[in-house]
Amino acid sequence: MDEKGDFETLLYEVDGGVATVTLNRPERHNAFNTTMAEELQAVWLRIREDPDVVCAIVTGAGEKAFCTGMDVADVAAGTAREKDGEPAAWNRLTPIQNGCWKPVIAAINGMTAGGGLHFVVDSDLVLCSETATFFDTHVKVGLVAGLEAVGLARKIPLEAVLRLALLGGAERMNAGEAHRLGMVGEVLAPQDLMPRARALAEMIGQHSPTALALTKRSIWQSLETGLDEALEKTWQTIREHVDHPDLEEGARAFVEKRKPAWAPYKGSDSGD
Repeated sequence: MDEKGDFETLLYEVDGGVATVTLNRPERHNAFNTTMAEELQAVWLRIREDPDVVCAIVTGAGEKAFCTGMDVADVAAGTAREKDGEPAAWNRLTPIQNGCWKPVIAAINGMTAGGGLHFVVDSDLVLCSETATFFDTHVKVGLVAGLEAVGLARKIPLEAVLRLALLGGAERMNAGEAHRLGMVGEVLAPQDLMPRARALAEMIGQHSPTALALTKRSIWQSLETGLDEALEKTWQTIREHVDHPDLEEGARAFVEKRKPAWAPYKGSDSGD
């Protein structure tokens, strides 16, 4: 199913339970303007609520860039500020920021700067091309390198985060260094990036959609609390999931040596 005509700045396609979101402003290195920010919020809500989507991939159009963050031209024009009395959707770019607990794979196909790092922070699996580079130009243009850096500080060593944030893009982290630090899980040849992302998404998509979403939610939310509270909250999720039909279906399918017929999952079932 192809739905790319629904958006101005994104390509969107659903195939075999996998949604692919492509940031589609290659002429601006896939930097997001106000329109893209609003459309990203809409697309994650669509994925969250669509029972046909089990897993998602996010990537960038073209060969040069994944996403170079907020479009400076948008900032200079003043259109990145509040719109209709409400803040622009700059803090609602990623699945987690929109309460979407379906698994998401980031396929980083090139330069990733500033706000593009949000997707590195908030995706569940992160793959990158050998040509990918990572840097943060916030301070270079007078902006605070804040949200992305704070998120990265939970994923990679603090000194590496500060290098990105304080150097303002004067040096760029290459794919090999990003892998060594744990920022990305795999580095691939450019032509292998999307096939590998798709293969991983299809493997994930074989499993119970509800179990996947609740597993992801439990792990990510555990980062917000101490261990004891996180374990208690996860145990509560497990207890609440006991009556879900997928538990019995999974056991029966295993015994009968067949593919399970999982119940569909919608994000509104997440309890958030």
